[in-house]
Amino acid sequence: MIHNKYWQAFFAIGPILFAFIMILGYFGVLLSFIGEVSQLPPGVEPGPGLILQWAIPFFIVLGLIVLLSLASFIFYIVHAVQNPNLKQGSMLLVWIILFIFLSGLGQFIYWLVEIVSKKADYERF
Repeated sequence: MIHNKYWQAFFAIGPILFAFIMILGYFGVLLSFIGEVSQLPPGVEPGPGLILQWAIPFFIVLGLIVLLSLASFIFYIVHAVQNPNLKQGSMLLVWIILFIFLSGLGQFIYWLVEIVSKKADYERF
């Protein structure tokens, strides 16, 4: 699984793509919530049921994105440790630090630099 190009692409692009979709969904839910609150009669406050009706799907999707990001982090840590090109220098440590501090963006950069560009070199021969 770790050397499958489809899983590598999914774990590199997935967290960033789903986070972007989550942000768009957040604004969609927020605008919908504001529209529904504006239709309430004057002086009536939105109850907790109305707020939870909009918040629960948001937090479920947020939890799924967190799980996907954690899976991507673990997947690429294991991939970097098993990468023979990173054994001879300190690049393994650099990549792991990038994974920690840049989270999903670090995995995407690693995928582009260490996997996609290296496969193109191997396919030429």
